[in-house]
Amino acid sequence: MARTATNTDPTEAMITSLAMPDAPWARPARESALARLRAMGLPTRRDEYWKYTRPDALTQLAAPEAAVLVNDETIMFDETDRLKIVFVDGIFDAAASDDLSLEGITIERLEAAQSDLHWAKNLYGVLEERGQTPVARPLAALNTAFATDGVLIHVTGKPSKPVNLIYRHESNTSDAILHSCIKLDPGAEMTLLENGPAAARFNNVLEVEVADTASFHHVRAQGRDHERHAVTHMFARIGANSAFRSFTMTVNGRLTRNDCVIEIIGDDALAHVAGACVGDGDFLHDDTVFITHDALNGESRQVFKKVLRNGATGVFQGKILVKAGAQKTDGYQISQSLLLDEDSQFLAKPELEIYADDVACSHGSTSGAIDEDAMFYLRSRGILEDEATDLLTLAFLAEAVDEIAQEGLRDGITARLGSWLQRHRS
Repeated sequence: MARTATNTDPTEAMITSLAMPDAPWARPARESALARLRAMGLPTRRDEYWKYTRPDALTQLAAPEAAVLVNDETIMFDETDRLKIVFVDGIFDAAASDDLSLEGITIERLEAAQSDLHWAKNLYGVLEERGQTPVARPLAALNTAFATDGVLIHVTGKPSKPVNLIYRHESNTSDAILHSCIKLDPGAEMTLLENGPAAARFNNVLEVEVADTASFHHVRAQGRDHERHAVTHMFARIGANSAFRSFTMTVNGRLTRNDCVIEIIGDDALAHVAGACVGDGDFLHDDTVFITHDALNGESRQVFKKVLRNGATGVFQGKILVKAGAQKTDGYQISQSLLLDEDSQFLAKPELEIYADDVACSHGSTSGAIDEDAMFYLRSRGILEDEATDLLTLAFLAEAVDEIAQEGLRDGITARLGSWLQRHRS
């Protein structure tokens, strides 16, 4: 039901504060998203899928302050030969970016695309709109309406190296609203890397169309700074015999909300979504995942591990929906937390909704402390307590990290998690 606007309506106040970019090809999608936003209203703690997470820092008019770090650790994936595309506080930095030419792929900036016949016209905002049912995602609609830039990637073959979107920040009160679309043709394959804190407040949408027999790999590193606030949405539609794999590492950040909405519409397709999160202190991290099976022999995995200490909070809301006729579906979901003290908490809401009778679907969620027997075993072998804690913590996170298909990227993520643990030893 639409919300009635008043002079103090926060949704209308937010809309008034933003300007809609004027590319004609995207105008219908932007106006449609604006209508959806007005109907839904900005999220509040009363909304079911926001009851565990405080959305106020993501919806207030002025971006919260966040210090600009002189030695900000945004450097990731240096061991990988990649094509770098850099945004600073949401603005494209041509000098820091590589040339966008690469075989098997075309890359354009959203802000620079002007053709009324652009291929992205059939993708921009389309998956986001589909992802609004049955769960409203108003911050994604806001993004579609007002995103100022992003990338449009059309993958026609198998490019020789990954594309790396790097987000940097130079202002302590900056907003960044970025929207990217990726279309993979039949048989195409690409790897997308993302890293960096982007801005004091970050709103990012990624729409991915994976055609039959195509493969999409995604590895993202978030956080680094306690003061960042971020919401991300990934919407994907997956064709027959295709693969979608996404992994996110999050270290610190004041508030991070990652939504992932996937439709499996082709037979014999797979979708794997995983995350490893480590948080300390005033930290809230929310993974909200919705995977719909609407084809035969589909496989999905949701694997999320969170390590929390000093009052940090972790949230997982995951759902598998199996539609009638989606027989032979294999859906697996696991969410677990490792609480390194009694002040931290993990809030989980796993869900299954199944309308087919020949499926294998399961979910589980656990929360606990370091295994005392394992700790005793390591200490009895002369390993110091801090080192033993780190080893057991990395072993706990390993199931999620192992979802990364590329060994080099997997090793880099493990090393970064190990470094964080060393820096945050009590």
